[in-house]
Amino acid sequence: MFEKLTSNQRLILAVAISFVFFIGYGYLFPHKEIKTVHNTAKQSPQTKHTSLFSEAKALVTSSSSKKVHVTPSKSDTLVVVKSKRYILKIDTLGRISSMVLLAKKYITKKGNPTQLIEQNGEKPLIIRFDKAALNKQARKIAYEATAHEINVKNGAKSVTLIQKLPSLTVTKKITFYSNGHYSVDVALSKDVKYSIGLGQRPMVKAKMMTVEGAMIYYGDGKNKIFEDGDAKVKHIFHDVHFVSAFDQYFGDIFYNINKNAIVTVEPGLKNNPLVYISGSKKMQLQGYLGPKNYETLKSLNPLLVNTIEYGWFTFAARPLFLVLAWLYSIFGNWGWAIVALTVLVRLVLYPLTYKGMVSMQKMKLVAPKVKALQAKYKGDAQRVNAAVMQEYKKHGVNPLGGCLPMVLQIPIFYAMYRLIFNTPELQGAPWILWVHNLGQMDHYYILPILMGATMFFQQHITPNNFTDPLQAKVFKYIPVIFTFFFITFPAGLVLYWLTNNLASIAQQYMVNRKFATLKQPDDEQSVEKLK
Repeated sequence: MFEKLTSNQRLILAVAISFVFFIGYGYLFPHKEIKTVHNTAKQSPQTKHTSLFSEAKALVTSSSSKKVHVTPSKSDTLVVVKSKRYILKIDTLGRISSMVLLAKKYITKKGNPTQLIEQNGEKPLIIRFDKAALNKQARKIAYEATAHEINVKNGAKSVTLIQKLPSLTVTKKITFYSNGHYSVDVALSKDVKYSIGLGQRPMVKAKMMTVEGAMIYYGDGKNKIFEDGDAKVKHIFHDVHFVSAFDQYFGDIFYNINKNAIVTVEPGLKNNPLVYISGSKKMQLQGYLGPKNYETLKSLNPLLVNTIEYGWFTFAARPLFLVLAWLYSIFGNWGWAIVALTVLVRLVLYPLTYKGMVSMQKMKLVAPKVKALQAKYKGDAQRVNAAVMQEYKKHGVNPLGGCLPMVLQIPIFYAMYRLIFNTPELQGAPWILWVHNLGQMDHYYILPILMGATMFFQQHITPNNFTDPLQAKVFKYIPVIFTFFFITFPAGLVLYWLTNNLASIAQQYMVNRKFATLKQPDDEQSVEKLK
């Protein structure tokens, strides 16, 4: 059957099959991607370090200070930080041991809030000493705290942690903010070598085609990503601006790092990357833990928007997101912003898609002559092809022009695909009526069915030059295949493709209406009038 297809039909079929395979493969097997983002900015200056030892002395000597006694090697909760957005806990080893997000959209299917810190594994703010004996002591002796519960709902609050080792006193002053940002000042009673750990990445369950691991942003806009499983040896970086341990929607970030600090990436469990920053006697860091919301990260430091990772298609997905965010600022609804973005893209591509649709109409007009040539030179394929191409050239017909609208949509669709799968703002974002979460599938299957129906109707009104009924039936199944794959896709992505189909139908209707005013299809002058 396929040997009877024209070159145009073969290309259309190849594009459709490739499209379905690409999406289907991505659904089943996440693709590994490591790319760089080209973005440069000056590092923000370090703020002046404040002395902590007066607070440390007051804490250690004060009779009113509450002390937490722990069994060696046992970690208990030392401080609880409460915000409107999260509840965070610090354990007796001075680490961030828990952070749960309170927003309704982060409630799991089981009704539990999303937990960003795994119970097992390395945790943020862990201090690791170069001397094994000192490091062993640090993992057994508990910190003490100036407060055991702070509330940052109405403003930033600080807590000071003290760890008294036999030969060294470690002081951490941590200031928390309501948006997940925090600053940490570390001071040692004497100068010893150590590093502070970013901890393992958030372990929230991810979806298909996502990049997870650690990112190092250094030098003049250089960006290195270590995906889970790829950190098999130790890597060293200098002049680092920020580091991030991230998954699909969430990030654990250190930024405003001292230019002279050494950053190492080391293999953790299952060769997942762990990031450490070399410390000094007095050290200051800025940190963030939470969703990778664009506006939040931009407000902390413009460089941090680079932590939002779209894979190797970041160069196209990020500008598309900026346009989408701008439209959201106008409409106040992410669903209508997606609709508006789709219409905007169609307007930009209108000249090219119109040309492709006209090409299909021209092919339909010359189809009787092509059929006559095929009958005239039957059995001589070379002569048939030469005669057909001559006929196409005579009337200005591009045999591949009809594929243009479909080919153009693939890179744009993939950019939208990556954008929607990696944008936390769309999680829990409603559109209308039954669509309450654009970041998840439509559980009523209404959008996928509408998408398939409009795709079928678009195919129905689009001219083709099939001569074999079996060929036509094969192509009629393409909307069914697409519907099947789109059923589990996020509603926002299906909405984009549905809107795109509606725009294509409107444009095809305009071309068909113009075609209907022409003379009979076998009139050669009709071809010349279709411009």
